[in-house]
Amino acid sequence: MTAARVSIQTQDFDLSTEIAALRAGDARVGAVCSFVGTVRDRNEGDAVSSMELEHYPGMTEKSIEAIIDRAVERFGIFGARVIHRIGMMQPMEQIVLVAVTSAHRGKSFEACEFIMDYLKSEAPFWKKEQTDSRARWVDARVSDEQALNRWK
Repeated sequence: MTAARVSIQTQDFDLSTEIAALRAGDARVGAVCSFVGTVRDRNEGDAVSSMELEHYPGMTEKSIEAIIDRAVERFGIFGARVIHRIGMMQPMEQIVLVAVTSAHRGKSFEACEFIMDYLKSEAPFWKKEQTDSRARWVDARVSDEQALNRWK
């Protein structure tokens, strides 16, 4: 049995454990690239005390599986692992992991960025930040949309 490529979860994750599992037993792997996103304590000039992430169960996993399939086809990567947390999180907590394996670093870097650009712009997640004065829903940034558009 192979490990899941996509996990949506409330609990934190351990980067070393996830990378070891992704590479396990695959002697073709010459490169591993990973990205870990964390909760920042500031956004749009305001202090952020917490962030809550929601998703659409079932739809979210399917959409991320589809983007991984596209990354495999486009970049020839060997494996990928995406973990995205949901629920309430505090500044400095981990939110997301994207990790990929390939024969060479270039394809790993590209595939990791490709998957992350999709997650930031199109994956069905909703993010609400709590500031000192209010709670607010956060939309994808124009820069996130531009980053995704370069892959089209």
